[in-house]
Amino acid sequence: MQKTRPQPQPQVDLTKTTAIQCDSCGHNVFSPGLLLRKVSKFVSQDGRDGVLPVQTFHCVKCGHVNQDFYPPELVIKDTNEK
Repeated sequence: MQKTRPQPQPQVDLTKTTAIQCDSCGHNVFSPGLLLRKVSKFVSQDGRDGVLPVQTFHCVKCGHVNQDFYPPELVIKDTNEK
């Protein structure tokens, strides 16, 4: 049996990156989480109702999910935006 080797991650200079903070409380530590979406049998590929997990991240301090962490299809636009 052949072992699969982990793919090398691209080397990024962390000093050239920008920190991400919670939009609600300003904290900068996040944990992975799941958004759950109901899938109707009328749009599912197998013809059955189901649940679709969508990976995201939430603040460990207050639980907030930044809008940037939602898939583009689920981002709620501010009705006051121009």
